[in-house]
Amino acid sequence: MLVKSLPELDLLEQLIDEGRQWLTVETACTVAADSKQFPVHVLTLGSTDPNAPALGLFGGIHGLERIGTQVILSFLQSLVARLRWDEVLQRQLSEIRLVLMPLVNPGGMYLATRANPQGVDLMRNSPVQASERVPMLLGGQRLSSHLPWYRGRFGAPMEAESRAVCAVVERELLPRRFSLTLDCHSGFGLRDRIWFPHAHTRTPIAHLPEISALEELFTGSYPHHPYTFEPQSLQYRTHGDLWDYLYLRAARQADTLFLPLTLEMGSWLWVKKNPRQLFSRLGAFNPTLLHRQQRVLRSHLMWFEFLMRAVAAHARWLPDDRARPVQRKRALARWYGLGPHDDGAQRQREQ
Repeated sequence: MLVKSLPELDLLEQLIDEGRQWLTVETACTVAADSKQFPVHVLTLGSTDPNAPALGLFGGIHGLERIGTQVILSFLQSLVARLRWDEVLQRQLSEIRLVLMPLVNPGGMYLATRANPQGVDLMRNSPVQASERVPMLLGGQRLSSHLPWYRGRFGAPMEAESRAVCAVVERELLPRRFSLTLDCHSGFGLRDRIWFPHAHTRTPIAHLPEISALEELFTGSYPHHPYTFEPQSLQYRTHGDLWDYLYLRAARQADTLFLPLTLEMGSWLWVKKNPRQLFSRLGAFNPTLLHRQQRVLRSHLMWFEFLMRAVAAHARWLPDDRARPVQRKRALARWYGLGPHDDGAQRQREQ
């Protein structure tokens, strides 16, 4: 099944043209699909200070999940329109760096496949090996590219699209004292979820207090928000998670705080409201009715705006050395079911 055109790429390039006054654009790589060549664009805007905090937005890693790219394009469209007149936004962007890869897997999106044109699932493609049991196939497999969730051949380099994401993160985000990313997906459950690492193990990440502080900041600011915050491992574990790989690299750098998040939009709700979507290959992952698509595109703008503000003001909400142990205990109790007496044993397992 081929998608006859790639409207998301067309819109992205239209927005690049409209926002050329503020955007710096490069092509991270070019991928081939069905004798066509598709660029993977990287957009940057805002502060050029290498010490400025940064927010990265990524979408379209899975070609079937078009809505992930669409919500980033909706946000970008708003930014480009507002930068012409919004002095508050202009001042905000003078303090932070924005990095956008709205369409990481254009070849897969064109072919209407989850994987890239080589049949590799880019979110199972890193060298990270799960330390605990993963679901069969779903957790990543090396049997065949004809089966879903294929990781690629053992020992093979990562795919060009995966390498492009890593190169952008390593160049634009990891050298900074604070950076945060959001990767937009769809397809799991009846609720929109904000996932954070780890995916390869249930062991909590080292920066669990910072994740917990961010969640409390958001919930306190928007108490009726629709999201469920949780570690991805609470639902299932996988091999080869790209954000685990990048987080683990960043965690080895003493002066870097890198927090990768995933927006997992609950596409089962769209299917529940319109079961006929299941007869469409794209319908299991995207709202097919126009009014629902429009509702999804506007419903996440609040979350994107919050992330920009949180990145700019990170020094005001990050827990200090005295607050981190308390924040950690609250997070362990909430997400891992661990009480105060379990914390010591948990720390030993982490080491």
